[in-house]
Amino acid sequence: MNSRKENYTLCKNVIMGMLFLLCSSSSYAQLNALTAQFFQNQYISNPSLAGLESGLRLNAGYTKQWSSIPGSPSIQFATLDNRSNRVGLGLNMYSEKAGLLKRTRVVATYAYHLPLNEKDDQLHFGLSLGSLTDRLSTEDINGEILDISAQRFNERSAVLDGDFGIAYTSNKLNIQGAIPNIKYFLRKEQYNTANWNTFFTAISYKISLDSMKNAISLEPKISYRGVRGYDDVIDAGLNVAFASNKFNAVAVYHSTQSISFGVGLKVKDLSLLTVYTSGTSALRGYSNGNFEIGIGYHFKKK
Repeated sequence: MNSRKENYTLCKNVIMGMLFLLCSSSSYAQLNALTAQFFQNQYISNPSLAGLESGLRLNAGYTKQWSSIPGSPSIQFATLDNRSNRVGLGLNMYSEKAGLLKRTRVVATYAYHLPLNEKDDQLHFGLSLGSLTDRLSTEDINGEILDISAQRFNERSAVLDGDFGIAYTSNKLNIQGAIPNIKYFLRKEQYNTANWNTFFTAISYKISLDSMKNAISLEPKISYRGVRGYDDVIDAGLNVAFASNKFNAVAVYHSTQSISFGVGLKVKDLSLLTVYTSGTSALRGYSNGNFEIGIGYHFKKK
C-alpha cells in the first residue's frame, strides 16, 4: 500500500514538474535574450543576416543561469553561415535544458543579399525552416516513471518551425525586422501557451571616433521585441570597439529591469565574448542572473 502511494506521489511530482518547467524555461529563454545576437552574431535573431560577410563563419555559445538549484536553465547554440556572391546559406542550432525538459531546434537558412549601390548599401531577405522537438530527460529522474503521460510526452514527433527576416545595411546604419517561430505566427489558435517570441526589430548606427585609423568606434543599438504573455521588451545597447575592433566592451539594458555587460576579444579571425546578465524582474526571486560565453571563427576567402 505504501509502495503504491509512493509511486503515485512520484508520478504526480514528475507531471507537475513538467508543467512548471514548460513555463519557467520558456520565460527564461525569451525574456533573457542571448547577448551575442545584438552585436557578435546577428544571424541568431534574423535569418536575413546569414552570410552577411563573405567567407565561412562559425559561432557557438553557452549560457547558464547562476543558481545552485539543480536543473537550473542552460542554453547551447551554434551557427554556421557562408556567403557566395549574393546568396547566403546557414545552419542555426539551439538546445535548451531546464530541469527535466530539453528543447532542441535546428533550422537551415537561405538568405539573399541585394546590393543597392556602390557604397555597399544592401537589402537582405532570409527564410529559415527546420524542426523543433521537446523531450523529457528521463535519465535525470530519481525513481521510476509509471505514468503513461510522461512516456507519451517523449513520443511526440518533431514539429516544423522557422523564421523570416529582412534588413537594410550600410557601412554605418543597420535596420532589421524578423518574425521568429513561424509555426506560432501562422497558427495562433493552436498554440495558446505564452512565452514565445512574436517579432524582433532593431536599429543601430556605427560612429567612428578616429576616421583615419578607425581605432575607436561606437555602435548604439535599440531593439524592440515581443514575447507572448508578457509586455514587449526594449533593449538599449552600446558596443564600444577599440584598436580596430580587436577589443570591445558591450552593455545592454533590458526593459525587463535587467542589464547585460561583457567584454570581447578578437585575435586575427578568432573572436571571444563573455557576458553577465542580471536576473529579470519577473524571475529575480528564482535567479541571480546568468553567464554567457560565445566564440566565433571567420574563415575568410583568400
